[in-house]
This record gives sequence, structure tokens and C-alpha cells, in this order.
Amino acid sequence: MNPFNAELQQRLAAIRADGLLRELRRVDSPQGPRIQIGGRELLNFSSNDYLGLANHPALKEAAVKAVEKFGAGAGASRLICGSLAPFHELEETLAQFKGTEAALTFSTGYAAALGTITALLGKDDIIILDKLVHASIVDAAKLSGAILRIFAHNDLDDLEKKIQWADVRIRAVNDKTNVAFRARTLIVTESIFSMDGDAAPLREIVALKEKYGAWLMVDEAHATGLYGVNRRGLAEALGVSDRIEIQMGTLGKALGASGGYICGSRALVDFLVNRARSFIFSTAPIPAAAAAATAAVKLVQSTEGQKLNEQLWARVAEFNSAIRNPQSAIHPILIGDETAAVAAATRLREQGLFVPAIRYPTVARGAARLRKSAVPAR
Repeated sequence: MNPFNAELQQRLAAIRADGLLRELRRVDSPQGPRIQIGGRELLNFSSNDYLGLANHPALKEAAVKAVEKFGAGAGASRLICGSLAPFHELEETLAQFKGTEAALTFSTGYAAALGTITALLGKDDIIILDKLVHASIVDAAKLSGAILRIFAHNDLDDLEKKIQWADVRIRAVNDKTNVAFRARTLIVTESIFSMDGDAAPLREIVALKEKYGAWLMVDEAHATGLYGVNRRGLAEALGVSDRIEIQMGTLGKALGASGGYICGSRALVDFLVNRARSFIFSTAPIPAAAAAATAAVKLVQSTEGQKLNEQLWARVAEFNSAIRNPQSAIHPILIGDETAAVAAATRLREQGLFVPAIRYPTVARGAARLRKSAVPAR
């Protein structure tokens, strides 16, 4: 064994000893309430495919038609070889769905966060994150070069203290400079948090950002398709959609396809097309994914989408009836020790239940858990 591989084997051994080793599990079936792993059928409590759309006939049909018309790949980035029609159709559909002027899609939600935050912020700006935001947002904040501050999870008092500190600093910076681009403060939170399933106090956060003139970015990844009269997300359900500058989400959870998106003003989208590096320098996603996502957005707004939504919440309420009021389709079962969480997940698989063990770095050390998600039967 050469020195390079020997070193990696030592590192892997350390990861294994901490109960943190991850392995890919081959799945031989589509996503759905039941999946095939290792020749066994398991009840699937692991997926973010909340409405069961990943294997829906309408999405598959749209993807097949897109392959037949536009081929398997996009050729290059959208700014190099032209922007295929399915991407424009998806972005127009997303903007209409979210009630915004425009939308821009990315290859992943990670790319959406990375491209947007690094395009908007620089060294004189301040970004304030909820402690439990997704890793992609944390990474983007660090790469942006902005001053990073973290507020305690869903703690409005701590958030206001951080905003007040930022407001004083931003004013001082702007008073000393005479440039076109003034320093700004950006607050970023999720609406529904991916590992705990709890909701952000969006009304109060919106009020705070308006009080101090900050910008707000909300990741609706685990809320899009599930909340609000039109299933737009928690921001719609709480009546604050039009007061949020940057709405982010993914196309691979309740929408059953793949990719990420940013919705907002026309100026925001035009700026990102020109400055978001993860958009500019990435080959466009496959046309089939965009077409499937368009079909999903339309389906979510249909009568069938409403029925799937109702089925999901009925299952959530049934599961939670003896535990707590249902906030989301995500149900963490806290265990703490990483090795114990893995052992619990293994025992559940032996009983025909696929429930993933979530460990560091996805959650804090000593906060390992089983993460159960609900999906409607189709």
C-alpha cells in the first residue's frame, strides 16, 4: 500500500472508531413508501420525497418527452451554448408558483446557496445565520468573505442582538466609504429545519429585518409543496412571502425531481446570472430533470396535489398524536451516542424498516438520532 492510501486508511479507521463511518447503500427500486435494498423490501422512512412524486407517472412522462426532444445532456453552461427551453419553462413556472417576479434554477440546492450568497456578499458585509441552517449555507457564508455571526436556534432575542451589532458596524463602514455598493446585513434561516423538523418564527424574523434594514434569505427546501393554501411554503402560510428578498428551495424533496432554485425580484435573478459562480461555471442540469420539476410544480398546485398533501398531513398527525402537535413531516428520535444510533438503525432494517441514523457532522457530536420522514401512500 502506498503512503497516500495508508494515510487514508488510518483516517477511515478513526472515523469508524467514532461511529461515524458512512457507506453507500444500493437501492434497486424507485423511491417510494417501499424500497428494495440488498434483495429485501423495506418500509421507507428515509426519503424527502414527501408527496411521493419521484416515481409519479406525470414526472416520468415529462422527463421522457424532454429526453426525446432535447437529448440527455445540456452541452455546457447556459451562458455558453444557449439556455434550453425546459429551463425557461421551469423558471417561469416556479416564479408563478412562488408569486415572485423571477426564478433561477441551479444544478443542486447546494449550488443555489453557494452561488447566491457568494454573489451578494463580500468582505465588508455581515451574514447572520441560524445555528442549525444547512451545511451548504454555512459553507457559502464562509466562502463569501463576509463577517459571519451565528444566532442561537430560533432565538429572536439573540438574533436581534446580532442584528443590532451588525447595524452599528455596517453604518460605520458605509459612513467611511463612498462606493456604489454599500455594505449590507443578510439574515439566513430555514423555514422548516431538516434535522429537527421544527419551524422558524418567520413573521418575527421578517419584522426584525425590516426594523434594521437587513436582507432576508429563507430556505424553503423542506416546506415547498407542503404549507400554505397554494403549497408554496411556510412563508405563504404565515403571510410573509412578499417581504422576503431571497426565497431558496430544492426541486428534489416534495417536488420529486432534482436541482435547486432561487425566487425573487427580476433584478436579483439578473444579478445572479451575471455573478453566481456556481451557475456561470456549471454545465446546466439535464433537460429531463427540469421538465420533471415543471410537471411537479404544476401537479402540486392541482387537485391531486392537494389530496397528496392532505394524505401526508393525515399520516403526520396520526404518528404524532401521542407525541406532539405536528409541525412537519420530519420526526427526529434523539439517541445521542453515534454508535448506538447506527445500531438502532441496523436493528430496524432487520425488522424491515429503513430509518437512517443521522450523525456528526450532519448534527452536533453527541446529538445522533434516527430521522423518520413521512410520505403518503400512492
